[in-house]
Amino acid sequence: MSAENNSNEIRIIRTFDASIQAVWDAWTDPAQTAQWWGPRGFTLTTHNKDLKPGGSWAYTMHGPDGVDYPNKMKYLEVENRAKLVYDHGGNDDQPPLFRVTVLFSEVGGKTKMEMCMTLPTPEAAEETRKFIRKAGGNSTWDRLAEYLEKESTGKEKFTINRSFDAPIELMFEMWSNPKHFSQWLPPTGFQMEFVKADIKPGGSTFYFMTDGNVKFYGKAAYLEIEKPDRMVYTQQFADVNGQVSRHPMAPTWPETMLTTVELTEEGANRTRVTVTWEPHGATTPEEIEVFIQSKGSMTQGWTGSFDKLEAWLLNS
Repeated sequence: MSAENNSNEIRIIRTFDASIQAVWDAWTDPAQTAQWWGPRGFTLTTHNKDLKPGGSWAYTMHGPDGVDYPNKMKYLEVENRAKLVYDHGGNDDQPPLFRVTVLFSEVGGKTKMEMCMTLPTPEAAEETRKFIRKAGGNSTWDRLAEYLEKESTGKEKFTINRSFDAPIELMFEMWSNPKHFSQWLPPTGFQMEFVKADIKPGGSTFYFMTDGNVKFYGKAAYLEIEKPDRMVYTQQFADVNGQVSRHPMAPTWPETMLTTVELTEEGANRTRVTVTWEPHGATTPEEIEVFIQSKGSMTQGWTGSFDKLEAWLLNS
């Protein structure tokens, strides 16, 4: 069992390729917060926000199913571009559900966000972890990364993170060895086989996936591999002869996607995987719009693959 499951704290650490000022503003400006706060598919309405010790933030999260979730925070500490401490969920009728401390620091030109949620008991923390995972709450920080990227460069990207109870060397093996890669990457219900696999800088792969009825081919070209923490490769759909083709069920999907995989140690036996996906090369406005509208389904697809990766790690 992971040590975190015995703690009454939930810790989240993310590094964003943006200045502290940009990240701080994204957290504190209601107009910006509305662009990313909450799981994918949720929207946000701020009723009032008084960013000072003793002040509060009252807002409603609107779920994609039409359900509204009223929320309230009370700020205890506010240190400009450095620290936020607040109680979450309390009101005149009930005590807060948990306390949150968020630290912001500059690391190599980027911003490190260290967040700690403190709950009354380890059991309460474990139930909250399950709730966050079921609700897709971790995608909040993926949405923040995407928002900051769009504000900085104008590019549309998709980001997803997941932490695994595995050392970084083993996790790199999961991504670089076709024997492992083929067992967990395919969509749920599909099997994957490599026709060719040469996973190295300048190398490429040619593969197919099938559920027994549908069969589609794909190819990847590896641009960067830095063992044990980074891989960059392009992906394209292909025909049976390996010639580039379009998505068999979405002809306006971008022809080429760029995938960046970053592995970060979170302890001796814990590794966070960050996958960034973006259209690559010449694209049309229609293709970009399809990419944007597909972020929810991309989250579902990667989540299914990561679930299979967790199961495969238990047997490796």
